[in-house]
Amino acid sequence: MAYPDSSTFCCSSRFHCHGFGRNSQHVSGMIRRRNTTTSSSKHDLPSDVVEKLPRGSSDTAIELVDGNFSWELSNPTLQNINLKVFNGMKVAVCGTVGSGKSTLLSCVLGEVPKISGILKVCGTKAYVTQCPWIQSGKVEDNILFGKQMDREKYEKVLEACSLKKDLEILPFGDQTIIGERGINLSGGQKQRIQIARALYQDADIYLFDDPFSAVDAHTGSHLFKECLLGLLSSKTVVYVTHQVEFLPAADHILVMKDGKITQCGKYTDLLSYGTDFMELVGAHKKALSTLDSLDGENVSNEISTLEQDVNVFGTQGSKEEEASKDRQNGKTNESEQKGQFIQKEERVKGKVSFSVYWKCITTAYGGALVPFILLAQILFQVLQVGSNYWMAWATPVSTNVEPPVEGITLIVVYVSLAIGSSSCILARSMLLVTTGYKTATILFTKMHYCIFRAPMSFFDSTPSGRILNRVSTDQNSLDTNIPRQIASFSFIMIQLLGIIAVMSQAAWQVFVVFIPVIIVSICYQQYYIPSARELSRLVGVFKSPLIQHFSETISGTSTIRSFDQQSRFQETNMTLSDGYSRPKFNIAGAMEWLCFRLDMLSSIIFAFSLIFIISVPPGFIDPGASFQSGLAGLAVTYGLNLNNIQALMIWNLCKMESKIISVERILQYTCIPSEPPLVIDENQPDSSWPSNGEVDIQNLKVRHAPHLPLVLCGLTCKFHGGLKTGIVGRTGSGKSTLIQTLFRIIEPAVGKVMIDNINICSIGLHDLRSRLSIIPQDPTMFEGTVRNNMDPLEEHTDEEIWEALDKSQLGDEVRKKEGKLDSKVSANGENWSMGQRQLVCLGRVLLKKSKVLVLDEATASVDTATDNLIQQTLRQHFADSTVITIAHRITSVLDSDMVLLLSQGLIEEYDTPTKLLENKSSSFAQLVAEYTTRSKFSFEESDDH
Repeated sequence: MAYPDSSTFCCSSRFHCHGFGRNSQHVSGMIRRRNTTTSSSKHDLPSDVVEKLPRGSSDTAIELVDGNFSWELSNPTLQNINLKVFNGMKVAVCGTVGSGKSTLLSCVLGEVPKISGILKVCGTKAYVTQCPWIQSGKVEDNILFGKQMDREKYEKVLEACSLKKDLEILPFGDQTIIGERGINLSGGQKQRIQIARALYQDADIYLFDDPFSAVDAHTGSHLFKECLLGLLSSKTVVYVTHQVEFLPAADHILVMKDGKITQCGKYTDLLSYGTDFMELVGAHKKALSTLDSLDGENVSNEISTLEQDVNVFGTQGSKEEEASKDRQNGKTNESEQKGQFIQKEERVKGKVSFSVYWKCITTAYGGALVPFILLAQILFQVLQVGSNYWMAWATPVSTNVEPPVEGITLIVVYVSLAIGSSSCILARSMLLVTTGYKTATILFTKMHYCIFRAPMSFFDSTPSGRILNRVSTDQNSLDTNIPRQIASFSFIMIQLLGIIAVMSQAAWQVFVVFIPVIIVSICYQQYYIPSARELSRLVGVFKSPLIQHFSETISGTSTIRSFDQQSRFQETNMTLSDGYSRPKFNIAGAMEWLCFRLDMLSSIIFAFSLIFIISVPPGFIDPGASFQSGLAGLAVTYGLNLNNIQALMIWNLCKMESKIISVERILQYTCIPSEPPLVIDENQPDSSWPSNGEVDIQNLKVRHAPHLPLVLCGLTCKFHGGLKTGIVGRTGSGKSTLIQTLFRIIEPAVGKVMIDNINICSIGLHDLRSRLSIIPQDPTMFEGTVRNNMDPLEEHTDEEIWEALDKSQLGDEVRKKEGKLDSKVSANGENWSMGQRQLVCLGRVLLKKSKVLVLDEATASVDTATDNLIQQTLRQHFADSTVITIAHRITSVLDSDMVLLLSQGLIEEYDTPTKLLENKSSSFAQLVAEYTTRSKFSFEESDDH
């Protein structure tokens, strides 16, 4: 009887242990390499865009000669730019929306491809973007930005940026962890942290892109005085602004229009030139003239009838004191529970629950196909053993022995059994693929649904890297590995039972050899599994910050390059990559540890089995007749393979438990608490709701998370239907939080909000949000076309869209584009300026025309002339609507019927603008006085000319 030699089994063992699934891994590796090659082959920005001069080698900080720059070579963005900025100069850049102001700063940074011209820059740079870029992490780390801590300088920067009061409010001061994109900070706080980051760098050249639009008048004046005219008095500063009152202090002013510098010079000189600059100053002066019209005779009768209601709020000092006490009590009682806004990623420890396996198996069709898969494998195993048994029984031992059956019968039966086993394999594979696909689809759909229906607090506290990790890496493992791994373990178990069945017929004595194998294999498995399981969990945990950091780096490339911080970010990326690779390497090492021991065990048992078979007397294993020798040989052959099957079974069991971690992590995201229902059938408002638009806020208390302090501390006020209400207050006072509560982005902790006598928490989210309109603080545009962005639900005709674009002052700009309404919009609207994005959002609400309209800093990034036109459009088209306006631009608020002033989550003042201005000691009057004082110099200069 001939047996395969030991090398065959060793090779087989190594193949099973290391080669299982290598084909798919090889293909994945090839695809990754191809993608990496494609990405790395993309050209960087040419190094000759900017000629960098050694620090201190020239008295000229920035020099631009005949510069032509373009984001797209077919359409120059900036043309014939000539500019010379000497060291220590303050240069202001102004102009209408989309005139190229931000692009000019990007050119100085070397971010825009150069068509022609010469650009020289001497010295280090610091850049403050128009849309704040904030890293996840501590406030302190965002300000230091890689620099060593200098406590004295740090404190000066905090004071200059008016950040100390904000840090006192934050739970952990400057050690508070900021969420992704600064999600737990107000727009003004993010902007001031950006400015603080730039100031701390102590650069030679500072580039500010509209730094004062997101802050109130007090803070804006403080920033301009303490930062630009104080700490940066000896530095070169180029700042873009729409606020004319900040222009007179500049040494040089650039007026831009249609990508060209149309005027340049000192403030007084430009006033005498007229044209474009005078239009900007004239629009600003016209806006401020609103102040003069605010007297008692000009107040409408409707407002006067409401003054009695307003006066009630003036006598509610006790309620405000009570709310203040509630706020303080909230802080005290929660001081022990209060934690960071961003929590560590949840990681299960210990053995994977059986429910995870059960959920994975029964998700598709309730597990109905699983028995059929197992049945197909059992039939395959029976037919395979049967075919081998048939060949062993029907094949003569030697030529001297007559075969039991004819040759044709032997072949027909063997082929039939082979076809049957192949059919079982086909059926098994189809059922397995169907089950695996259905399981992956169902779990992904559930996870996808739960993520998209999760409350905003989930996204506030969960970095995108964690979400992307689960929907990519973990889902990929579920798609490609886990069903196969579970099936492989089951199939090997059935194969093992088949071997035992064959051996029991003729060579049961060989079982004695493998009892130690079972014991040792189980010991290996018990020793390996805990480490491999926790390492697999660590891989998922360590990959999330890597993805998040990479995503943040991509979005902040211009800031990173302007600060010359590329090497630090590369080093951080490598550190995070090492952190992710470390458990991956340990997993591979642990797997090698297991495979090596299983291989050694296999080789030892194989050698021992051969010695055992050769040494025992012939009749001990084959006591029967000569025609049974083939069966005995078959049994012994199966027995010799038993050790490999046992090793492979242990390997698959270990691999399965390490892979099932992905299902465990996916199931965590299928249990995310959901937002309230979109529609509540038994409590749907009428189609005409809200008909009046009255908003009644009663004892409203709001916090961003259960473990965080209150942000709104018992607000009680009423926004009367059809009136315009302006909301003002220091950055971080709770203005945007109030708006988020109105849309139920954040649910009230206490109190309620009534709109036309309906509690907004009693109706579905879709019914509420579809009846309201908002222009958000951070304007959003989606990748696609202008038409898709203006009318995402395709409810309006092109004529209506064009009409809305004209009303929002964007019609002419869109008509210039080749595609008109089909013009391309890149991701996040990157090919549109911030002001243009705000105007697109305005166009959306003009198409919708809701009874309640909310403007959250809707015109912060547009010039005063455009703002005046927008305000006129809103007055005309929303005359009978309730308009709630959050604005730092005082002229926008003065146009309101009522003004609400918030301070630290409380109502400080609420009355008509006239009443508030009559009281010179009111906070609102002081805010307006600050604004007018700031503008006084510019108007005096204007009047002189």
